[in-house]
Amino acid sequence: MEERLGIAGSGAIACGLAAVAGAHGAVVLWARSEESAARAREKLAPREGEPAPDVHVTTDLEELAGASFVVEAITEDLGAKSELYAALHDRLEPGAVLATTTSSLSVGDLAQASGRPDRFLGLHVFNPVRKMELVELAFSPAATPDTRQRARELCAALGKTAVEVPDLPGFVVNRLLFPYLFSAVRLLEETDLAPEHIDQCMTLGAAHPLGPLAVLDLVGLDVAQAIGEALDVEVPARLRELAAAGALGRKARRGFHSYE
Repeated sequence: MEERLGIAGSGAIACGLAAVAGAHGAVVLWARSEESAARAREKLAPREGEPAPDVHVTTDLEELAGASFVVEAITEDLGAKSELYAALHDRLEPGAVLATTTSSLSVGDLAQASGRPDRFLGLHVFNPVRKMELVELAFSPAATPDTRQRARELCAALGKTAVEVPDLPGFVVNRLLFPYLFSAVRLLEETDLAPEHIDQCMTLGAAHPLGPLAVLDLVGLDVAQAIGEALDVEVPARLRELAAAGALGRKARRGFHSYE
């Protein structure tokens, strides 16, 4: 990996990306708090039989200053992302590329907020990052050929397949996927089918690796709600109720399924 990679964020996507990249070179991961940093270190602990990824976890934003390619992977909120970009702007090298893992926000809007639209892109990786091969690359019109080429080369270095997609809400995967996922929730609302039976129908009947309700739990019901709203797709009441109750899926150990 030729780039000096920095990652801003400490959630599942940030840590998954750090784990993959850390097998190919040194990575700096910034977490907002000591508590978040401790959770990130736990997530990045080496799996049995695997070497530890070369990832340095810090709460000091200044430690991203030496990165040549920074990936922002924080909450899906334009204000929060814009605030982080402002803090990064004067710290990063002039030629550094900044990417976002957004799955629903406009890359063009984020590029303008970044202060470096010519060196900005959407780099949408999928959870779990270790297993999922696809990366959706979305560029604003201002992105330079060098930015585009470096993004493709980084994906290749990480063993991922990059597909360039239009800067539309949800890109390709989420634009097609979430109407299907939400239809499974509406089926649950309308029938007495158990969540595990709905999922079993799709894993055994359609050869899907995960059923739709299990996918929502993996994504996180709060994230799924935000994506649905960004796509202007009606979010089912059952999903909103679970999210409001803190049953956010796997990360909360309860959602449509229980993970105790």
